[in-house]
Amino acid sequence: MAESPTSPAAAPAAERARPERLRASADLAYPFEPPTPDGAVVEVAPGILWARMPMPMALDHINVYLLRDGDGWTVVDTGLNLPASRELWEQIAATRLDGLPIRRLVCTHSHHDHAGLAAWIMERFDAELFMSYGEYFMLRHYAAPPPDPLPALHQSFYLRAGQDAEQIEHMFSSLRRNAFAPPVPQSYRRLRDGDRLTIGARQWQVVVGEGHSPEHVCLYNASERILLAGDQLLPRITSNVLVMPFEPEGNPLQLWLASLDRLNALAEDTLVLPSHQGVFRGLHARVQELHAHHHQQFDLLLRTLDERGPATAWELMQIQFPKRRGPMDDLMAMGEAIAHLSWLRHQGLVRRWLDDDGRHRFERPRQAPGAVATHDLSETHE
Repeated sequence: MAESPTSPAAAPAAERARPERLRASADLAYPFEPPTPDGAVVEVAPGILWARMPMPMALDHINVYLLRDGDGWTVVDTGLNLPASRELWEQIAATRLDGLPIRRLVCTHSHHDHAGLAAWIMERFDAELFMSYGEYFMLRHYAAPPPDPLPALHQSFYLRAGQDAEQIEHMFSSLRRNAFAPPVPQSYRRLRDGDRLTIGARQWQVVVGEGHSPEHVCLYNASERILLAGDQLLPRITSNVLVMPFEPEGNPLQLWLASLDRLNALAEDTLVLPSHQGVFRGLHARVQELHAHHHQQFDLLLRTLDERGPATAWELMQIQFPKRRGPMDDLMAMGEAIAHLSWLRHQGLVRRWLDDDGRHRFERPRQAPGAVATHDLSETHE
């Protein structure tokens, strides 16, 4: 039986001499000290407050924003569905909003840290929810735990990726114990790409991004050059971009990179209000850095396949993401590895085939006689 790619004897040269993962080093400016996650706020522009909600995980906070909206306030994102988050919202509403009510809620996307308290805020403050269509229905999807047993098509997705049944069950059993699952909001108002949303005296353009989630809403104010970026543009970490079993042939990295390019068309001196880490300026530099990060990952996978030959997504994931802390990390790393392989496959740089064991294997396309193998990606993005 072949040795696991994680064993030293089986490790290819690409793994033993794995290049240092690009560290975020773009020249960004951080004009504000972040608020502490205890109900404090920082005013980043007149009538725009920045607060933080704590999260009990490695990424220990989410940024939320409060926008003065005439005789009330509009909130952007919510925090996790936890008692501590609800207590902080009560505190902020009582002490930071000049006695004015929360009237509207914008959720940038469906993930639990962004929309986990949407139903509660709607009920508690009689607020109206604004989301994109795709994100609202993904939120409804995420409200239920994964079925037990897993649907056969979903099981097959991970088996073909190279995992065994025990590994798959270990991943999904942790999701079934999800303590953050949110209640479902019963209505919403739809936001579409290009819509204009008036909040107080400001006009915001809806800019929809794809890849991290189906129809992620960003809001851009062109006159003051302010971007409410959600998870589409973070200053020092990269958002997960996954292929999931309900869209097994998706190419989300193509959508993600195209979305970054759309953000790159905004003004360079835009003040970026992200969902995690600090408020910053340096939009173009960060977009270029994110492109470089993904192209480094593409190059790693191509060199690994050149050196070791055909491999499953599970084997390649362990080279691409060697430091994982548990089943949730395995789930995200697997989805992201398949996303990178899908992009390469759609570019014609790798091919996929089903072996006799029912596993998808990836390999470099066969070269014509006398041809020189190459995987220069420098021309795929200017």
